[in-house]
Amino acid sequence: MTRHAVIAAALLLAAACARPPEKPATEGAPRIPMTGPLIAASVSMKAAWEFPKNPLTDTTLDHSRLSEEIRRGFRLFTSTPAEAPRLAPGGMSCTNCHMNAGQRERSMPLVDVAGMFPEYNRRSARLFSLGDRITDCFLRSENATAGRLAPDEVPNPASPEVLAISAYLTWLSKGGAMGKNPPWRGQNAIAQAALVPVDQLDPKKGEAIYNDRCATCHGPDGQGVQIGDKIAGPLWGPRSWNDGAGAARVYTLAGMIRYSMPYLDPGNISDADAQHVAAFIDSKPRPAFPYKDRDYRVEKLPPDAVYYTRQLTTARLGD
Repeated sequence: MTRHAVIAAALLLAAACARPPEKPATEGAPRIPMTGPLIAASVSMKAAWEFPKNPLTDTTLDHSRLSEEIRRGFRLFTSTPAEAPRLAPGGMSCTNCHMNAGQRERSMPLVDVAGMFPEYNRRSARLFSLGDRITDCFLRSENATAGRLAPDEVPNPASPEVLAISAYLTWLSKGGAMGKNPPWRGQNAIAQAALVPVDQLDPKKGEAIYNDRCATCHGPDGQGVQIGDKIAGPLWGPRSWNDGAGAARVYTLAGMIRYSMPYLDPGNISDADAQHVAAFIDSKPRPAFPYKDRDYRVEKLPPDAVYYTRQLTTARLGD
């Protein structure tokens, strides 16, 4: 690995894997560019542990049970493997996808989102509460369905961890409008007009872009570059998100890549290239979500749900 690559990887890993600060930033620290209440999408991931709202340092919170749950939810959100290792067997944290603890522009921010629940979930064809949505993230993105849990340990909306994260996200939405989407929600998606049909995406081209732009931090094998005791999140294989997760959909993952990557220069990748890279990553094997047969029973299967398409093709071949 070149000296430049080592430095870049070290900066990434320091941002992606460090624990959140327990004390306020020192006075006189440089101001992080903001877009409304969110950290701007253009800011380097060296600022991954900057939090416009941090319950660990908010003096308006007291020692009530609710305040303690808000703080616990923040810790769970930012250090999921350390706080709930049985629910995050792959070592991923919520903030790996919802960066800056859900407070970063175009990185699936969660500020003021709690007021939108309950809302309709197309995949399940029913109303989802906030707790339902958090549970789904544990089951899919965190792969808590990896088979290590007893039936009564599988996360559900009444699980203590789900309730704590619900408390944190509700706190992030304090003062927000009820039933009205905040303007920053959904802005991490690639515009419809720029979407490349899935059958025209080229995983081989995506692999070449990945090796040039992504492998420095995530490794040529997609498992993350190890430096000391830190490692970037695995993008495929048994430690990654499972094939029922949102990131297992090509266009969803492409939006995350387009606006949040590369870590040290976010947003510096084209719409098309982000989709080719996503097609490459989502061509790889990953853990199987055991309940995919319950998804999309009512709503039409999205064209980028490639793992479901493969499942249907395999089933037909077996007939």
